[in-house]
Amino acid sequence: MTTRVFVAGATGYTGRSVVAHAAEERTHTVAHVRPDSRSLSDWRTRFDEHGATVDVSPWTPEGMAGAMDRHRPDVVFALLGTTARRARRDGSSYEEVDYGLTVMLLRAVAEVCPETCFVYLSAAGAHGRAVNAYMSVRTRVEAEIRSLGVPHLIARPGFITGRDRDENRPAERAAATVLDGALSALAMVGLRGPREKWHSITGSQLGRALVTLALGGRRGAVEAPELRAAGGNG
Repeated sequence: MTTRVFVAGATGYTGRSVVAHAAEERTHTVAHVRPDSRSLSDWRTRFDEHGATVDVSPWTPEGMAGAMDRHRPDVVFALLGTTARRARRDGSSYEEVDYGLTVMLLRAVAEVCPETCFVYLSAAGAHGRAVNAYMSVRTRVEAEIRSLGVPHLIARPGFITGRDRDENRPAERAAATVLDGALSALAMVGLRGPREKWHSITGSQLGRALVTLALGGRRGAVEAPELRAAGGNG
């Protein structure tokens, strides 16, 4: 029986990779794209090349519940997120996007198809004390997932970066390079813990890891070392 996969946040850096890797596994892959996306036609073409179906359900509780009812996915990937820069430009916020839309999708899954595995892209350290708005949202979403009791896979990677991002982020790549170098230096003198937790991972590696682990039946929380091992070389 073909595994049915629904990817929310499919147009993002990690989301595009999840769609591609899920399609490689011969799943029935549905990529969600906002109905008001200016690039909707381009995304249809791009995802069609992978053999994925595009869903344009509106971001409303009824819209998400309807999508879950139509597609009846075995696995839902929640890869939603904004950035501080994009939030300033679009007038959105971590609260609205990273928390609000993710929890909307989560509740639709819990209501319509509670046996579906909910895969959430969190962040390293999100289960500890929240130090900023970004981490606070992820801590709260994780708590919401656990409280609803749906099968889940929570991924907590460190820095996600790479040269294949559509957005030009030279400062981010430079910071990742410096951080990875410092972590490697610490590992050379025996302090391997920080490197295992915070070393960067590319979107392609992370996408492969999420698909491999979710389809392989891994459940619970997955930390950065396991994600890098499952992601291989991308």
